[in-house]
Amino acid sequence: MIHVMRIVMQPARRSEKDVEQHYQETIVHPVVFDDHADILDASTIDELKQLFPDGRAQMWGVVPGKKNVNVSRINKMRPGHWVFFSGDKRVYFGGTIALMWRNKELATRLWGTDPAGSTWEYMYALSGTRGFDIPVAEIRTLLGWNPNRNIMGISVLSESESDALQTLLSLDAATAALEPLDAAEEEAAVAAFDGELERTVQRAQRGEQAALKKRLLQGSTGQCALCGRTLPGSFLIAAHIKKRSMCSDEEKRDLADIAMPACTLGCDAVYEHGYVTVTAEGTIQISPLAADIPEVKAYIQEKLAGRIVSWWTPSRETYYQWHRTHTFKAAPPV
Repeated sequence: MIHVMRIVMQPARRSEKDVEQHYQETIVHPVVFDDHADILDASTIDELKQLFPDGRAQMWGVVPGKKNVNVSRINKMRPGHWVFFSGDKRVYFGGTIALMWRNKELATRLWGTDPAGSTWEYMYALSGTRGFDIPVAEIRTLLGWNPNRNIMGISVLSESESDALQTLLSLDAATAALEPLDAAEEEAAVAAFDGELERTVQRAQRGEQAALKKRLLQGSTGQCALCGRTLPGSFLIAAHIKKRSMCSDEEKRDLADIAMPACTLGCDAVYEHGYVTVTAEGTIQISPLAADIPEVKAYIQEKLAGRIVSWWTPSRETYYQWHRTHTFKAAPPV
Protein backbone atom coordinates (compact mmCIF):
# COMPACT_ATOMS: atom_id res chain seq x y z
CA MET A 1 0.00 0.00 0.00
CA ILE A 2 1.27 3.48 -0.90
CA HIS A 3 1.14 6.10 1.85
CA VAL A 4 1.39 9.78 1.01
CA MET A 5 3.63 11.71 3.37
CA ARG A 6 1.37 13.57 5.79
CA ILE A 7 2.17 15.98 8.60
CA VAL A 8 1.26 15.37 12.22
CA MET A 9 0.91 18.26 14.65
CA GLN A 10 2.15 17.30 18.12
CA PRO A 11 1.39 19.87 20.84
CA ALA A 12 4.23 19.94 23.37
CA ARG A 13 4.72 23.18 25.30
CA ARG A 14 8.23 23.24 26.68
CA SER A 15 7.21 26.01 29.07
CA GLU A 16 5.38 23.25 30.98
CA LYS A 17 7.75 21.53 33.41
CA ASP A 18 6.70 17.95 32.59
CA VAL A 19 6.93 18.47 28.82
CA GLU A 20 10.38 20.01 29.15
CA GLN A 21 11.54 17.10 31.30
CA HIS A 22 10.24 14.57 28.77
CA TYR A 23 11.87 16.51 25.91
CA GLN A 24 15.22 16.52 27.66
CA GLU A 25 15.05 12.85 28.61
CA THR A 26 14.04 11.30 25.28
CA ILE A 27 14.66 13.94 22.58
CA VAL A 28 17.79 15.80 23.68
CA HIS A 29 19.10 12.50 25.09
CA PRO A 30 17.96 9.66 22.79
CA VAL A 31 16.76 6.40 24.30
CA VAL A 32 19.26 3.51 24.30
CA PHE A 33 17.39 0.38 23.22
CA ASP A 34 19.45 -2.14 25.19
CA ASP A 35 18.71 -0.24 28.41
CA HIS A 36 15.09 -1.36 28.04
CA ALA A 37 15.49 -4.80 26.47
CA ASP A 38 13.64 -6.31 29.44
CA ILE A 39 10.36 -4.62 28.44
CA LEU A 40 10.80 -4.04 24.69
CA ASP A 41 9.73 -7.06 22.68
CA ALA A 42 12.38 -8.61 20.46
CA SER A 43 10.72 -7.68 17.15
CA THR A 44 10.51 -4.00 18.12
CA ILE A 45 14.17 -3.94 19.16
CA ASP A 46 15.16 -5.63 15.90
CA GLU A 47 13.24 -3.04 13.85
CA LEU A 48 14.68 -0.18 15.87
CA LYS A 49 18.24 -1.45 15.44
CA GLN A 50 17.73 -1.81 11.70
CA LEU A 51 16.55 1.80 11.50
CA PHE A 52 19.05 3.13 14.04
CA PRO A 53 22.27 1.07 13.86
CA ASP A 54 23.88 3.06 16.68
CA GLY A 55 21.34 1.57 19.08
CA ARG A 56 19.48 4.67 20.19
CA ALA A 57 16.73 7.00 18.97
CA GLN A 58 14.68 10.02 19.93
CA MET A 59 11.24 8.94 21.15
CA TRP A 60 7.90 10.48 21.96
CA GLY A 61 4.46 9.19 22.85
CA VAL A 62 0.77 10.02 22.97
CA VAL A 63 -1.76 9.22 25.70
CA PRO A 64 -4.96 7.43 24.67
CA GLY A 65 -6.94 10.37 26.05
CA LYS A 66 -10.26 10.46 27.83
CA LYS A 67 -12.55 7.81 26.31
CA ASN A 68 -9.67 6.99 23.89
CA VAL A 69 -10.25 10.24 22.02
CA ASN A 70 -6.70 10.23 20.59
CA VAL A 71 -6.71 6.64 19.31
CA SER A 72 -8.54 7.37 16.05
CA ARG A 73 -6.04 10.16 15.33
CA ILE A 74 -3.08 7.96 16.23
CA ASN A 75 -4.37 5.31 13.83
CA LYS A 76 -3.92 7.80 10.98
CA MET A 77 -0.21 8.18 11.74
CA ARG A 78 2.29 6.15 9.71
CA PRO A 79 6.04 5.68 9.45
CA GLY A 80 7.25 8.23 6.92
CA HIS A 81 4.91 10.97 8.20
CA TRP A 82 6.47 14.17 9.49
CA VAL A 83 5.77 15.35 13.05
CA PHE A 84 5.90 18.99 14.12
CA PHE A 85 6.22 19.81 17.82
CA SER A 86 4.47 23.06 18.71
CA GLY A 87 4.07 25.09 21.85
CA ASP A 88 4.09 28.66 23.12
CA LYS A 89 2.83 29.90 19.74
CA ARG A 90 5.71 28.40 17.73
CA VAL A 91 6.67 25.23 15.87
CA TYR A 92 10.14 24.47 17.20
CA PHE A 93 11.06 20.88 16.33
CA GLY A 94 10.25 18.15 13.84
CA GLY A 95 11.26 14.85 12.31
CA THR A 96 10.06 11.78 10.47
CA ILE A 97 8.28 8.91 12.20
CA ALA A 98 10.59 5.95 11.70
CA LEU A 99 8.62 3.38 13.73
CA MET A 100 5.43 3.21 15.83
CA TRP A 101 4.47 0.76 18.55
CA ARG A 102 2.48 0.56 21.78
CA ASN A 103 4.20 -0.16 25.10
CA LYS A 104 2.59 1.07 28.30
CA GLU A 105 5.34 -0.30 30.53
CA LEU A 106 8.15 1.43 28.63
CA ALA A 107 6.24 4.71 28.45
CA THR A 108 5.70 4.62 32.21
CA ARG A 109 9.39 3.96 32.80
CA LEU A 110 10.44 6.82 30.55
CA TRP A 111 7.83 9.44 31.36
CA GLY A 112 5.76 8.32 34.34
CA THR A 113 2.02 9.03 34.26
CA ASP A 114 -0.17 12.10 33.92
CA PRO A 115 -2.52 13.32 36.71
CA ALA A 116 -5.25 10.99 35.36
CA GLY A 117 -2.94 7.99 35.69
CA SER A 118 -2.48 7.57 31.94
CA THR A 119 0.84 7.31 30.18
CA TRP A 120 2.11 8.08 26.68
CA GLU A 121 1.90 4.46 25.56
CA TYR A 122 1.38 5.03 21.81
CA MET A 123 5.05 5.52 21.09
CA TYR A 124 7.10 6.52 18.06
CA ALA A 125 10.78 6.92 17.20
CA LEU A 126 11.95 9.91 15.16
CA SER A 127 14.66 10.23 12.54
CA GLY A 128 16.04 13.18 10.58
CA THR A 129 15.03 15.63 13.29
CA ARG A 130 15.73 19.34 13.01
CA GLY A 131 14.92 22.59 14.73
CA PHE A 132 12.45 25.22 13.52
CA ASP A 133 11.36 28.65 14.66
CA ILE A 134 8.03 29.19 12.91
CA PRO A 135 5.20 31.22 14.45
CA VAL A 136 1.96 29.22 14.53
CA ALA A 137 0.27 32.37 13.20
CA GLU A 138 2.24 31.95 9.97
CA ILE A 139 1.02 28.36 9.61
CA ARG A 140 -2.56 29.46 10.29
CA THR A 141 -2.31 32.00 7.48
CA LEU A 142 -0.70 29.55 5.05
CA LEU A 143 -3.34 26.87 5.65
CA GLY A 144 -6.28 29.26 5.82
CA TRP A 145 -7.15 28.38 9.40
CA ASN A 146 -9.29 30.50 11.69
CA PRO A 147 -7.04 33.18 13.25
CA ASN A 148 -7.96 31.90 16.72
CA ARG A 149 -7.34 28.22 16.00
CA ASN A 150 -4.78 26.57 18.27
CA ILE A 151 -3.09 23.18 18.05
CA MET A 152 -4.74 21.58 21.07
CA GLY A 153 -4.36 17.84 20.49
CA ILE A 154 -2.45 15.40 18.30
CA SER A 155 -3.77 15.68 14.75
CA VAL A 156 -2.92 14.55 11.22
CA LEU A 157 -3.24 17.29 8.62
CA SER A 158 -5.05 16.75 5.34
CA GLU A 159 -3.09 15.89 2.22
CA SER A 160 -3.41 19.44 0.85
CA GLU A 161 -2.38 21.01 4.17
CA SER A 162 0.56 18.62 4.40
CA ASP A 163 1.65 19.48 0.86
CA ALA A 164 1.51 23.19 1.65
CA LEU A 165 3.68 22.80 4.76
CA GLN A 166 6.07 20.46 2.98
CA THR A 167 6.57 23.12 0.31
CA LEU A 168 7.00 25.88 2.89
CA LEU A 169 9.66 24.04 4.88
CA SER A 170 11.41 21.90 2.23
CA LEU A 171 10.76 18.71 4.19
CA ASP A 172 12.59 15.52 3.28
CA ALA A 173 11.16 12.19 4.38
CA ALA A 174 13.62 9.77 5.95
CA THR A 175 14.27 7.09 3.36
CA ALA A 176 14.57 4.39 6.03
CA ALA A 177 11.02 5.05 7.11
CA LEU A 178 9.43 4.81 3.67
CA GLU A 179 7.86 1.60 2.50
CA PRO A 180 9.44 0.28 -0.72
CA LEU A 181 7.40 0.70 -3.87
CA ASP A 182 7.52 -2.30 -6.16
CA ALA A 183 7.21 -2.10 -9.94
CA ALA A 184 3.53 -3.08 -10.03
CA GLU A 185 2.59 -0.44 -7.45
CA GLU A 186 4.59 2.19 -9.33
CA GLU A 187 2.82 1.40 -12.62
CA ALA A 188 -0.55 1.47 -10.86
CA ALA A 189 0.22 4.85 -9.30
CA VAL A 190 1.16 6.33 -12.68
CA ALA A 191 -1.93 4.84 -14.35
CA ALA A 192 -4.21 6.26 -11.65
CA PHE A 193 -2.66 9.74 -11.83
CA ASP A 194 -4.93 12.02 -13.86
CA GLY A 195 -2.89 15.23 -13.62
CA GLU A 196 -0.39 16.67 -16.09
CA LEU A 197 2.72 14.54 -16.53
CA GLU A 198 4.55 17.58 -17.90
CA ARG A 199 4.05 20.97 -16.26
CA THR A 200 4.15 24.05 -18.44
CA VAL A 201 6.53 26.73 -17.20
CA GLN A 202 4.65 30.00 -17.15
CA ARG A 203 5.96 32.75 -19.40
CA ALA A 204 6.03 35.27 -16.55
CA GLN A 205 8.23 33.02 -14.46
CA ARG A 206 10.60 32.40 -17.39
CA GLY A 207 10.81 36.14 -17.97
CA GLU A 208 11.45 36.76 -14.29
CA GLN A 209 14.27 34.19 -14.22
CA ALA A 210 15.83 35.65 -17.36
CA ALA A 211 15.69 39.18 -15.94
CA LEU A 212 17.18 38.03 -12.65
CA LYS A 213 20.00 36.11 -14.31
CA LYS A 214 20.84 39.01 -16.62
CA ARG A 215 21.01 41.35 -13.64
CA LEU A 216 23.14 38.95 -11.59
CA LEU A 217 25.66 37.98 -14.27
CA GLN A 218 26.03 41.08 -16.44
CA GLY A 219 28.18 39.08 -18.83
CA SER A 220 28.89 35.57 -20.07
CA THR A 221 30.45 34.48 -16.78
CA GLY A 222 29.74 35.06 -13.12
CA GLN A 223 30.77 34.14 -9.59
CA CYS A 224 28.78 31.72 -7.46
CA ALA A 225 27.67 33.59 -4.33
CA LEU A 226 28.33 30.56 -2.12
CA CYS A 227 31.51 28.83 -3.31
CA GLY A 228 33.01 31.87 -5.05
CA ARG A 229 33.99 30.03 -8.24
CA THR A 230 33.90 32.01 -11.48
CA LEU A 231 31.95 29.96 -14.03
CA PRO A 232 30.25 30.27 -17.43
CA GLY A 233 26.70 31.54 -17.14
CA SER A 234 25.33 28.16 -18.21
CA PHE A 235 26.53 26.74 -14.86
CA LEU A 236 24.89 29.48 -12.78
CA ILE A 237 21.25 30.12 -11.96
CA ALA A 238 19.42 32.96 -10.27
CA ALA A 239 18.66 31.15 -7.00
CA HIS A 240 16.01 32.72 -4.79
CA ILE A 241 17.42 33.41 -1.33
CA LYS A 242 13.89 33.01 0.06
CA LYS A 243 11.83 30.22 -1.51
CA ARG A 244 10.12 31.76 -4.54
CA SER A 245 6.74 30.10 -3.89
CA MET A 246 6.62 31.86 -0.53
CA CYS A 247 7.56 35.31 -1.84
CA SER A 248 5.01 38.08 -2.19
CA ASP A 249 4.68 39.79 -5.58
CA GLU A 250 6.67 42.70 -4.19
CA GLU A 251 9.47 40.35 -3.09
CA LYS A 252 9.53 38.60 -6.48
CA ARG A 253 10.03 42.01 -8.12
CA ASP A 254 12.88 42.89 -5.76
CA LEU A 255 15.41 41.94 -8.43
CA ALA A 256 18.30 43.62 -6.62
CA ASP A 257 18.03 41.52 -3.46
CA ILE A 258 15.75 38.47 -3.74
CA ALA A 259 18.20 36.22 -5.63
CA MET A 260 21.85 35.29 -5.80
CA PRO A 261 23.95 33.52 -8.45
CA ALA A 262 24.42 29.88 -7.41
CA CYS A 263 26.23 27.19 -9.34
CA THR A 264 24.54 24.04 -10.56
CA LEU A 265 27.64 22.05 -9.60
CA GLY A 266 26.34 21.62 -6.06
CA CYS A 267 25.79 24.93 -4.29
CA ASP A 268 22.23 25.53 -5.50
CA ALA A 269 21.17 22.05 -4.32
CA VAL A 270 22.76 22.15 -0.84
CA TYR A 271 21.29 25.62 -0.23
CA GLU A 272 17.83 24.75 -1.56
CA HIS A 273 17.67 21.59 0.55
CA GLY A 274 18.83 23.41 3.67
CA TYR A 275 22.21 21.79 4.23
CA VAL A 276 23.85 25.22 4.32
CA THR A 277 22.60 28.70 5.05
CA VAL A 278 24.07 32.19 5.46
CA THR A 279 24.30 33.74 8.91
CA ALA A 280 23.51 37.33 9.85
CA GLU A 281 27.28 37.93 9.70
CA GLY A 282 27.47 36.64 6.11
CA THR A 283 29.28 33.39 6.86
CA ILE A 284 28.34 29.89 5.69
CA GLN A 285 26.60 27.83 8.36
CA ILE A 286 26.52 24.04 7.88
CA SER A 287 23.61 21.85 8.96
CA PRO A 288 24.50 19.00 11.34
CA LEU A 289 22.31 16.78 9.13
CA ALA A 290 24.84 17.12 6.30
CA ALA A 291 26.97 14.55 8.14
CA ASP A 292 24.31 11.93 7.37
CA ILE A 293 25.12 12.10 3.64
CA PRO A 294 28.86 11.63 3.11
CA GLU A 295 28.84 13.03 -0.45
CA VAL A 296 27.04 16.19 0.69
CA LYS A 297 29.32 16.59 3.69
CA ALA A 298 32.42 16.18 1.49
CA TYR A 299 31.21 18.78 -1.01
CA ILE A 300 30.42 21.31 1.70
CA GLN A 301 33.70 20.76 3.52
CA GLU A 302 35.71 21.12 0.32
CA LYS A 303 33.89 24.05 -1.30
CA LEU A 304 31.97 25.98 1.37
CA ALA A 305 33.26 25.48 4.92
CA GLY A 306 34.54 28.68 6.47
CA ARG A 307 33.58 30.90 3.55
CA ILE A 308 32.32 34.46 3.91
CA VAL A 309 29.51 35.24 1.47
CA SER A 310 30.21 38.61 -0.11
CA TRP A 311 26.71 38.52 -1.61
CA TRP A 312 25.23 39.04 1.87
CA THR A 313 24.13 42.65 2.53
CA PRO A 314 21.84 44.19 5.14
CA SER A 315 19.14 44.66 2.49
CA ARG A 316 19.22 40.90 1.74
CA GLU A 317 19.33 39.80 5.37
CA THR A 318 15.51 39.54 5.63
CA TYR A 319 15.56 36.89 2.89
CA TYR A 320 18.53 35.04 4.36
CA GLN A 321 16.85 35.11 7.77
CA TRP A 322 13.74 33.47 6.25
CA HIS A 323 15.93 30.72 4.81
CA ARG A 324 17.58 30.13 8.21
CA THR A 325 14.26 29.67 10.03
CA HIS A 326 12.26 27.87 7.33
CA THR A 327 14.59 25.88 5.04
CA PHE A 328 17.87 25.36 6.90
CA LYS A 329 18.11 22.01 8.66
CA ALA A 330 19.01 23.41 12.07
CA ALA A 331 19.98 21.34 15.08
CA PRO A 332 17.04 20.48 17.37
CA PRO A 333 16.69 22.99 20.21
CA VAL A 334 18.10 21.84 23.55
